[in-house]
Amino acid sequence: MNHMSQPAVSQNIILSLGPFQGITDHVFRNIFRLYFGGIDKMYTPFFTGIHKVNSKNLQGAEIDPLSNDTSSLVPQLLTNEAFELYNFSEYCKGLGYSEININLGCPYPRVAKKQRGSGLLAHPQKIDQLLEQHFSSNPLATGIKCRLGYENTATIKALATVFNRYPISELIIHARTGKQLYKGQVLLDEFEEILNDLIITPGYNGDLFSQKDFIERKKRFPAINHFMLGRGILSDPFLAMDIRAIDSSETDRKQIVQQFVEAIYLQRRAFSNDNLSIIGRMKELWSYLKYSFDDPQAIWRLIKKNNSFETYETAVKQAFENHNWIGQGFPKDEEQTY
Repeated sequence: MNHMSQPAVSQNIILSLGPFQGITDHVFRNIFRLYFGGIDKMYTPFFTGIHKVNSKNLQGAEIDPLSNDTSSLVPQLLTNEAFELYNFSEYCKGLGYSEININLGCPYPRVAKKQRGSGLLAHPQKIDQLLEQHFSSNPLATGIKCRLGYENTATIKALATVFNRYPISELIIHARTGKQLYKGQVLLDEFEEILNDLIITPGYNGDLFSQKDFIERKKRFPAINHFMLGRGILSDPFLAMDIRAIDSSETDRKQIVQQFVEAIYLQRRAFSNDNLSIIGRMKELWSYLKYSFDDPQAIWRLIKKNNSFETYETAVKQAFENHNWIGQGFPKDEEQTY
């Protein structure tokens, strides 16, 4: 694949790294910045259960300014309670952050059935009440990440009316419903239709797996300037650089990815005092990375069976020695499970 065949992307484009529970923690984010370029903004995986301003759930390295770049990181909260939003905003303000994000996009049933994440999208009136209380408390700049609805897109016009009432700093829309999870086609017609109803120009999220995908979305939605990269950049961490046509023609991509994966692994071992649970977290990353190798099924067979540091390290070594790095390989329309 010729990664450098496309013209450079406008400087006005914002490319952000989407949050993934268990994967894009502070270790991942900081090491990603050491090895790869092209990303302007990052978001923490969501926090929850913020019962007071200095809640125990907010302690630790995940949003500690000593471990994070507060100028480009946006802490995210999963909630349907105004008091949690207030506590979260006040705490992040005290740490020096300039923006927070409300997660109205998490599609997983255990979250949605509690009317949180995308499950709250079925209740525009509750979102209205939440935002009214929140914005009356002089909060940090506050953005929202959401979907086009939960069961279907029937509520999206009502949601647009709600969002238009408040000075949200940004709105990022994953062009699916919550019920879709990550399956099936992105709903581009429905996304396009809602643009006319919104005062704010939203960011786009959903199935950006290659330069070609980005160019197609930008051509279809020329007014959109913010594109959030998710599964595509987990499977190929060079994706943002390729979208921006940052020249890496002299780079041994497989070697860089190997160094990146090993650095995350070693840092997580150090942070966890060699807790074996980090192997599970590395497997989560590999569940995406495998798609950018020449034989994803073989890669996954190597990685998934390991439950010790020694066998994991051997498997990773074999993966890089015996397989070719292709890049931008995430399968469209469905996530394969091997």
